[in-house]
Amino acid sequence: MKFISTRDSQALPVSGAVAILSGPAPDGGLYVPQSFPYYDPCLARYKSYAQLAEDIFALYLDDFSGAELGIAARAAYESGAFPPSVAPVSQVGPIALLELFHGPTCAFKDMALAALPHLMTLSAAKTGHTGETVILVATSGDTGKAAQEGFANAAGCRVIVFYPAGGVSGMQEKQMLTGGGAKTAALAVKGNFDDCQRGVKSIFADAAIVRRLKETGRSFSSANSINFGRLLPQIVYYYYAYSQMLAQGSLKAGQSIDIAVPTGNFGNILAAYYARRMGLPVRRLICASNDNDVLKEAIATGHYYSNRPFYKTASPSMDILVSSNFERFLFEMYGRDGALLTKDLRQFAENGDLKIGEDARKNWQGLLYGGSADGDTAAEAIGGVMAKYGYLLDPHTAVGWAVAYRYYDPSEGLPLLLTATASPYKFPAAVLGALGFSCEGLKEEEQLRLLFKRSKATIPAPLAALPGLSPRPRVEIAPEDMGRALLEALEETGL
Repeated sequence: MKFISTRDSQALPVSGAVAILSGPAPDGGLYVPQSFPYYDPCLARYKSYAQLAEDIFALYLDDFSGAELGIAARAAYESGAFPPSVAPVSQVGPIALLELFHGPTCAFKDMALAALPHLMTLSAAKTGHTGETVILVATSGDTGKAAQEGFANAAGCRVIVFYPAGGVSGMQEKQMLTGGGAKTAALAVKGNFDDCQRGVKSIFADAAIVRRLKETGRSFSSANSINFGRLLPQIVYYYYAYSQMLAQGSLKAGQSIDIAVPTGNFGNILAAYYARRMGLPVRRLICASNDNDVLKEAIATGHYYSNRPFYKTASPSMDILVSSNFERFLFEMYGRDGALLTKDLRQFAENGDLKIGEDARKNWQGLLYGGSADGDTAAEAIGGVMAKYGYLLDPHTAVGWAVAYRYYDPSEGLPLLLTATASPYKFPAAVLGALGFSCEGLKEEEQLRLLFKRSKATIPAPLAALPGLSPRPRVEIAPEDMGRALLEALEETGL
């Protein structure tokens, strides 16, 4: 299995190890597999989560040995960081919820970032890279802490996180400012997630910065889903969910399902699309956006434009106007024509406006549906689901629920799976507000206790301990200063 860039599908393909260690491709594109392997979804029923991960990793990373991948999968998912079920499926009314928030940082990013450090360490060994790898992270809330946690004990790695100042929840920011120890830094950027993401891509392309790192035996990589090594583990839990639904009797072997995903950077839903390409019986993917509904408009009309109002919402991890992984999806819809995609994306980068061609749009008809739910609608979903089913949603999953429920047609008899992406306790003020309670004047620990009192949903141990931790000083920088701040942070952490 080799990997090619979305920007130049004719370029010399690279191995899985090179793709993982590099992050983005040198031409600015994203690595994608040359082809999609098949994996029988019924096999998943007889596998543990780690065994399933090992199987799927091996299909793409055949430059690694089975023993290496088995050790990586077990270290990621059987080390005690996750419960035995890892990612359980709960049937809530008509919708099956895939709970992806039982890891160390209580968000779905743990599912991939538990495995990526092991895959990156193996990749460094495969490619002969002996220097330190500097992991750059742009986060809209959850990836930052998950990367800090995942790479905390990874040899030869340092993590630098950029997050939008005022654009994450208080709990998310405190998680980032109390995690990772001396090998990490978290910097608040005066802007939104798109500013952070654009800045990180600029750093990757900055020849002077790259040269300075090279002179000290270091190189860059990414823990965002622009790195295929971050995306690959996300395929696993869709197969695992299907196997659980088979075991629970909510579907029959070979029966198709629909999958709904609350979406910001398009990575989580892209992994579901990749699973479909591998043979998972998925009829349709439902892309759920919040008030920042750029993807809904692009899917419905083919008009992909980011020059529009940006809204800070109660679901901050979805507050994104430029979705990096949409490029990988468009690459497939463009018939893998890297030259045409590059031309269109260059136009989009210049003016934030892209009219996607009719041929590409036809390729997703019947496959991809886009919908959105504003803050009030999401809050109604939190209150309604709690009242009717006694189940507590976080604000992101609530957006997904509102869109999925609007789409769901029981007469079709098709199971609907929704990814539950974060613990509601990461956003106690927003969730309590949706349940009709004010948090004015309440400290974090008081908010957690009140939410527990009203819901009886268990407070995850990592979040219960968070109010008692002392955060590092908050550092705020302008977007144009990200490169300088990166070098300063590396000097402080031992460049």
